[in-house]
Amino acid sequence: MAVYTEVSFAEASALLQQLDLGTLESMQGCAGGIENTNYFVSTQHHGQVHDYVLTLFERLTFEQLPFYLQLMKHLAQRGILVPEPHANAQGELLLHVKGKPAAVVDKLRGASELTPGPVHCAQMGAMLAKMHLAGRDFAPSQPNLRGLSWWNDTVPVVLPYLTDGQKTLITQELAYQNQVAAQPSYADLPRGPVHADLFCNNVMFETVAGQPVLSGVFDFYFAGIDSWLFDLAVCLNDWCIDPTSGMQHAPNTRHFLAAYSAVRPFQSAEQELLPAMLRAAALRFWLSRLWDFYRPRQASMLQAHDPNHFERVLRHRVNQMQDDPKQEARP
Repeated sequence: MAVYTEVSFAEASALLQQLDLGTLESMQGCAGGIENTNYFVSTQHHGQVHDYVLTLFERLTFEQLPFYLQLMKHLAQRGILVPEPHANAQGELLLHVKGKPAAVVDKLRGASELTPGPVHCAQMGAMLAKMHLAGRDFAPSQPNLRGLSWWNDTVPVVLPYLTDGQKTLITQELAYQNQVAAQPSYADLPRGPVHADLFCNNVMFETVAGQPVLSGVFDFYFAGIDSWLFDLAVCLNDWCIDPTSGMQHAPNTRHFLAAYSAVRPFQSAEQELLPAMLRAAALRFWLSRLWDFYRPRQASMLQAHDPNHFERVLRHRVNQMQDDPKQEARP
């Protein structure tokens, strides 16, 4: 989260009044990501304090955004722990603030666990499977905007900034992913709405009786229709990776996969293609971090992510697939 567009206290107050969410008591700009402008806001309503997140979308358009907000509403109504968007008197979830698309959603309780263990991974694996199943009857459709087509368009843009070794890795991996996408088994992968960015910092946990309990999943603004396996691979490449070396954390991986498959068993095509999707997910985030690092936008509180981390993850995933065809990460 970052602040590209400054919103005054008076402007935020007027918006929250329009949504019948109470009187604005405080607001604070958020740092931590790079896509949108975000504020934490607190209101007084009927004698109680309520916390929300006000987001102004800096890249996504008015045409793209209904998909994300409707998906969040759909999942919330089916018991999935996500921030529910709030509508105005006309029933609109997508709002206008300073000429930009905006939304106000519930702020989740708890805190992110940036060094998850097997207990956290098991809960997230089960929640991810429940999210996938809950989205099966979601009618709107929008592709994953950071999928293969975007990779093909963006690799040539970042190539001039890379070393010869990096150029070789990224072009070879892109060619491999285009080959995978042409396979019949890829077409057989189960698909539906996916989060596509479910890193540890997009999930909250509370402590209950001394134990961590998952309290919510947020930041759906990279969501789209894609394979559920790719969504799983994105998670495994963050929740189940050593942050220093980029290597797989085996206990976290086993617990994540076991919990997911207990809710939604894997199909044969998924068992075959998980190693390839782990590489795809690593490529996607290496590429997007290269893009943001070398082609940055101006923003207050902007914190760029290190692109080298996902280069290491990708190299390990490629080597793992070459050295261990059985792949411990298989479901």
